[in-house]
Amino acid sequence: MCAMHVSGATDTRNDALERLRRKIAKEAFVTGKEYAAATNGFAATGWIFDIKKVLLDAETLDEVSSLLLARASRDGTFQVGGIESASLPLIAGIMMKSVERGEPVNGFFIRKSRNKTGLVKIIEGVLGDERIVLVDDLMNRGRSFIKQVEVLESLGKKVDTVITILRFRDKDYYTYFHERGITVQSLFTLDDFRDLLDISALDEERLPPPMPFEVVWRFQSESPNFFYVLPKSAPAIDETLLYVGADNGNFWALRQSDGSVVWKHKVLFGARGKMIFSSPALSADTVFFGAYDGNFYALDKASGKKKWVSLEADWIGSSPCVSEELGLVYVGLEFGLWRKQGGIAALEVNTGKKIWSYPMPGLTHASPAYATRHNTVVCGCNDNNVYAFNAKTGALLWKLETGGEVKASVAIDEKRGLACFGSFDRHLYVAGLKTGKVLWKIETGESIYSTPLVYGAHVFVASLDKHLYCVNLDTGKVVWKVAAAGRVFASPEVMDGKLYIGANDGRMYELDPHTGACLGFFQATERITNKVACNTKTGDIFLPTFANEIYCLRTQPPKGTG
Repeated sequence: MCAMHVSGATDTRNDALERLRRKIAKEAFVTGKEYAAATNGFAATGWIFDIKKVLLDAETLDEVSSLLLARASRDGTFQVGGIESASLPLIAGIMMKSVERGEPVNGFFIRKSRNKTGLVKIIEGVLGDERIVLVDDLMNRGRSFIKQVEVLESLGKKVDTVITILRFRDKDYYTYFHERGITVQSLFTLDDFRDLLDISALDEERLPPPMPFEVVWRFQSESPNFFYVLPKSAPAIDETLLYVGADNGNFWALRQSDGSVVWKHKVLFGARGKMIFSSPALSADTVFFGAYDGNFYALDKASGKKKWVSLEADWIGSSPCVSEELGLVYVGLEFGLWRKQGGIAALEVNTGKKIWSYPMPGLTHASPAYATRHNTVVCGCNDNNVYAFNAKTGALLWKLETGGEVKASVAIDEKRGLACFGSFDRHLYVAGLKTGKVLWKIETGESIYSTPLVYGAHVFVASLDKHLYCVNLDTGKVVWKVAAAGRVFASPEVMDGKLYIGANDGRMYELDPHTGACLGFFQATERITNKVACNTKTGDIFLPTFANEIYCLRTQPPKGTG
């Protein structure tokens, strides 16, 4: 009798699985023009599964929830969670079916990113102590699940199982989960649909990119401002210390070896919730930065004591640059004036005395860049222009108008005499340093809010279209572009022949600069909007997040080596 009951339940589940399989094949498989519109041409397979389309059918959701509940409850009590948005109906459906069964389960969900208002929580609901089962509609490389695991582990929780409706790859592929003892399950794999659909092969990636980094230490400044999702203060390093500003007005000096605080300097007020967004610049025994109290600070690197303070502006979000040859530090300025909202100033490194300045009609949030060989300082502005000045005298050399605001800094190619910068008009500009004449203008899919990086004969630039582009400086042609799973505000950096860049998906990517191939990654729990700092002597990477965190990362040897 019991055996007949089990057999009947199995037959019912098999019938439900077959109905679901055919419904997905008929209604959720997308190709052709509809596929192109959905993917903007970025995906390579020629097809996608839009399972959310069928999940919002009440009868289908009811059956799927029953099937997932049966899988999740095999090993006893559990709580169910997932990341927005596909997991939300699944979580709710499983919870409702568990109530019908008389064994209600707890539910929660993880936000892709914190809300900018309210309680700015990353997890909604209450995490219990039960076994954690995560659910989602699809699993390809497992990126979204990896982020969820990292978030939960940062809270001291362990994930037991991940379950999806459709899994794209063999279970052996998901080494990240196996190494953590996490069970990988799915209702279907791609092979279950090959008799119904023309599914081309996935890429030849046999193994996922590794996570070769260990966290040596992690520092977080209190009271991060989650409202501003954009580049903030990025770390600067010397041989032993790391310097960085924070949302709460603290400017920190940390030991690179262990993240301990050497000193801090407090900025007492700011504007519109902003305190220190300026990334520091170093010169000899001095660290420079600006703040939204309108002051520009020169502090002793060893002690944090003030050397001098310039009161030139109403606000400073710009990051400074230094000319060691001229003994000058340059910074962008912001004002609350009608016809003068911004500008640039050159100050003496030792005294803070203003040597020259130039007013601009728009806010100058952008950061100046100094070209040593050409004695030129270049700086963008919110008035859509980029300005070039004689670094010593401040004489205007040229002005180049773009179609949008220029928010970040300029990358200088000293060898070719080029200035490379992005604009909110969705273009990367490559212009001559002497003339301001545009040599190349490369279109991206969205605005550019990061500083390009010149590397040999190429320049790398990130766009808010979620892509990093590699452009040949001699031809103006895009050599390659790679996609992140979130918008990219951060700027790229290179160390030891490897390219590093973070994105809003909380992932730092390690790439081959010649091909764009992903060599590895590190998954943080918060967005990454600034570039990393690299210590080439120790090999340590200092990764900032927009939540005022600094991770010190070190490459681990491959498994099986000494």
